[in-house]
Amino acid sequence: MKTPEILSTENSRRSFLKLAGSISAAGAFAATISACGGSPSSSAGGSGGKKSLEAGISYALSTGFDPATSSGATPMAANLHVFEGLTELHPATRKRYLALAAEEPKMVSPTQYEVTLRSGAKFHNGDPVTAEDVAFSFERILTPENKSLFRQFIPFIKGVKAKDEKTVSFELKHEFALFADRISVVKVVPKKVVEKDQKAFDAAPVGSGPYKLVSAVKDDKITFEKFADYNGSMKAKADTMTWFLLSDASARVSAVETNRVQAIEDVPYLDADRLKKNAKVEAVQSFGLLFLMFNCEEKPFSDKRVRQALHYGLDTESVIKKALLGNATAATGYVQKEHPNYNKAKTVYDYDPDKAASLLKEAGVDKLEFELLTTDTSWVKDLAPILLESWNKIPGVKATVKSLQSGALYSDHVNPGKFTVVAAPGDPSVFSNDMDLLLSWFYRGDVWPAKRYRWASTEAYKTVQKKLDEAAMATKDEDAQKAWNEIVDIISDEVPLYPVFHRQLPTAWKDDKLDGFKPLPTTGMSFIDVGRK
Repeated sequence: MKTPEILSTENSRRSFLKLAGSISAAGAFAATISACGGSPSSSAGGSGGKKSLEAGISYALSTGFDPATSSGATPMAANLHVFEGLTELHPATRKRYLALAAEEPKMVSPTQYEVTLRSGAKFHNGDPVTAEDVAFSFERILTPENKSLFRQFIPFIKGVKAKDEKTVSFELKHEFALFADRISVVKVVPKKVVEKDQKAFDAAPVGSGPYKLVSAVKDDKITFEKFADYNGSMKAKADTMTWFLLSDASARVSAVETNRVQAIEDVPYLDADRLKKNAKVEAVQSFGLLFLMFNCEEKPFSDKRVRQALHYGLDTESVIKKALLGNATAATGYVQKEHPNYNKAKTVYDYDPDKAASLLKEAGVDKLEFELLTTDTSWVKDLAPILLESWNKIPGVKATVKSLQSGALYSDHVNPGKFTVVAAPGDPSVFSNDMDLLLSWFYRGDVWPAKRYRWASTEAYKTVQKKLDEAAMATKDEDAQKAWNEIVDIISDEVPLYPVFHRQLPTAWKDDKLDGFKPLPTTGMSFIDVGRK
């Protein structure tokens, strides 16, 4: 993949973005992969011969760490270093490797697999990892009453059992060609610890990964240490890690410039050129998107023509140019053009304010006043005023904006249905890059369609579920692609939740201090298999 250049800054753009930041706040739901380590005093590499890693990440500690329920950006980042699946996808290459599995899953029949566990694998409390722990970890995800977001990723699994102490047996509902990749979304937890006190486990997680979580302080930092008994293929290459939770963009930039950290995620576009003087800066095209989400039970947004009008009325290229300095690509389908399963959608929302006005008129809407809700990540703060500028040019439309922390946005507004329009980032590609998973995150099951954008009672939703199943059960790639194309055509027309653009993700790091570090095609950073020079 060719890495896009970060565009140079201009004084006029800098002035505009300073103004934008002062009159709005917005944010990000995106799942991020970030990690770092050590302590403030060990940024030169550690004391007493110990090696440390430090980095600055941009998202607050918004949820706990239980991998069955956590959807917060920072805890999900931590979980990639603290927990293991049977298989894992390398954060940078997205290639599968064996984690707790000793060998590739064995196909007993098209609907039955067996997985043998890595010999000597232990949890951080010293207990051995058993097949019973693995079965428990999958079943708690599959149990509907547990309301796990990750259940929608493994609907093909009928049941999981411990065949013996080191062998796990999977029974599938139907063939699923991506089995070995997909089981990576379920992180294995110690049954005994979780059953004893799930809330305590959520706050102080116990995994089998290369790093142990030592402490986590909201709005401050998270510290980790190397797990000495880890015997997998991705051993920790540092003795300690510290993640500084720096939601303020200027604080992250300062941290890398002053050598407090060796890497930062979410580099402000305006600061990229300056950072290149003393750090390596690279932007990678990603699936990571900004989406518009509507409350489809709330009039007039229950009418798809009103939803379409706001997409046609959005000057996306202006948003990308002014707020992101060109570091994004307008959506012409559900995934970015570089994705192997990309297909241009039936409906593409080029800027057409006249069509937007016409659609509102067709829907019988002469006056449309609404409050746009966003979360509070810096780059969304920059673009929120431009969204309003586009919409407020449409006759009869008056839009305002309110920004909230991600947790508050979803718990206080989205989940109880107290919203009309949301603009927020998302990036399920942190789990996997396959089309089935990317579509399933937002459109399969109940979590998003029923409980968030409230579209699950429609015939279109039912058709999407049917097509998702068809693609999942397809034995030929072309049959799966056909079903996915049909889904994209439906959601591009209905737009209950749909991308506006796909971002290019800028990361900065000290190349002379880090060994093996790579920027990711997903949100955030990873220190898996990364050490200090």
